[in-house]
Amino acid sequence: MTRRVFYSFHYKPDNWRASQVRNIGKVEGNKPASDNDWETVTKGGDKAIQKWIDDQLNGRSCTIVLIGENTAGRKWIKYEIEKSWNDGKGLLGIYIHNLKNSAGEQSNKGKNPFDDFTMQRDNKKLSSIVKTYDPPYTTSKNVYDYISEHIEDWIETAIQIRNDY
Repeated sequence: MTRRVFYSFHYKPDNWRASQVRNIGKVEGNKPASDNDWETVTKGGDKAIQKWIDDQLNGRSCTIVLIGENTAGRKWIKYEIEKSWNDGKGLLGIYIHNLKNSAGEQSNKGKNPFDDFTMQRDNKKLSSIVKTYDPPYTTSKNVYDYISEHIEDWIETAIQIRNDY
């Protein structure tokens, strides 16, 4: 069963890395916004951005946060995480710092964005519930292959975790 997922990531520094994961082809992801489309959305302000995110999340069963060096703490990443969780969607994180960008560069590992949330019902950090995956390789191709090999299982696990919580 092909799952429909939403990819959450810090656009400017990580869009090249994110496109690699999105193009794996094992899951159906949200359509990427072109630079021009995104510029149009952002000109509409916070309400337009929120509406665009909400529309993109509609009909998705899981949100994959692609974690780069500066992903954690960003306003719209936090909104996407909170909205996804509150809407009952599976949620997972994949560290992408060892994938190369368009200039052939890797980056530093970022903080876990799920650390920013504490669950009201049991005072647990969301990071203790939501799984994150850090491919155990430093070579970009090996990282890509590892993600490709495991992403479908990670999605199913995320959906099961959310259903059980």
